Amino acid sequence: MSATVVDDLPDTRPSVWQAVWKFCRRQPLGTFGLVLVIIIAIAGATAELIAPYNPTANDFAAMTEAPSWEHWLGTDQFGRDMLSRIVFGARTALIVGLTSAAVGGFAGLVVGVSSAYFGGMIDLIIQRLSDIVMAFPLIIMALAVVSIFGPGVHNVIIAITIPLIPRCSRVVRASALTVRSMPYIDAARACGFGATRIILRHMAPNVVAPFLIMVTSFVGQAILAEASLSYLGLGVQEPVPAWGLMLQGGAEEYASTAPWIAIFPGLAIMLAVLGINLFGDALRDALDPKLRER
Repeated sequence: MSATVVDDLPDTRPSVWQAVWKFCRRQPLGTFGLVLVIIIAIAGATAELIAPYNPTANDFAAMTEAPSWEHWLGTDQFGRDMLSRIVFGARTALIVGLTSAAVGGFAGLVVGVSSAYFGGMIDLIIQRLSDIVMAFPLIIMALAVVSIFGPGVHNVIIAITIPLIPRCSRVVRASALTVRSMPYIDAARACGFGATRIILRHMAPNVVAPFLIMVTSFVGQAILAEASLSYLGLGVQEPVPAWGLMLQGGAEEYASTAPWIAIFPGLAIMLAVLGINLFGDALRDALDPKLRER
């Protein structure tokens, strides 16, 4: 009888679209940031379809042309279309940013939860190693790693991922320490579950809120780091289109004669990072119970 009554109760959980609409209504800035990120992601994914020119094709008869109907954002010092290079550069930025944030965030999640679960000497060693890595700014650590492995897209991803791991693990560990003291963790141990199962199935899902917020912020940091490395000549190499590489090619020499060479790539970097940060702040407000109550 009781089971029948429970089954007849209406489902009051909001649908996915209702949750999305509620988020958009309560977080207009976060929605604006998400729209920016989606536009950039679509541009990068469909670059071959929407780019008007080959981003690596040189046209020495059209060098440093100002924005016009033929070249909406002008051309660079080699006659390459700026709009096409910015569109293809969005793909490079998102590949580096998303891959670095995903790999570094997941590794940091596992390390942070494991450190909190085992405690003792293991926790002490992991935290001291994290302190050593975090003592260096992200860009300095990335420069050191790229200097060892060399430039290139894959090496840039590795260089940015390594310093992100301890930053994520430190935040995750703080939440995991609270989860470790919960009664259901003791119950899982009493049932004979192993450490791997407890970490992955019982502790990790309960620290997902701060983890998602950290990963979102990591994407913006990774895009900035990739642009900085490419600008210094240690990141993505020609002829791969990249926003930082475009700044390196004309930011100083053509700042007065062809300012669009530096303005538009810099604007693309700013919009991408701004959109990610706005969405990350809104996601934090939506997932944090204290902020959600306010």
